[in-house]
Amino acid sequence: MRTVNIHEAKTHLSRLVEQAANGEPFVITKAGKPLVKVVALDAPERRPMRRRGFLAGQFTIPDDFNTWAQDEILEMFGLNEP
Repeated sequence: MRTVNIHEAKTHLSRLVEQAANGEPFVITKAGKPLVKVVALDAPERRPMRRRGFLAGQFTIPDDFNTWAQDEILEMFGLNEP
């Protein structure tokens, strides 16, 4: 397994992480002592959160939903006679 000192790891982090992700793990050392081992995660891909339709069939929308209280609102702004 490849070892790199901490200065080299900071300088070439992007390249080293890419190599680790491709199956080439490495160890970061400081003053010749191993500190950490960098390996690829075998985590599954994140599935997108499914939200659309999660309340399907739970309630109904009234037919007059878009015009509900329309007369009262127009009256408050003086655009409709009572």
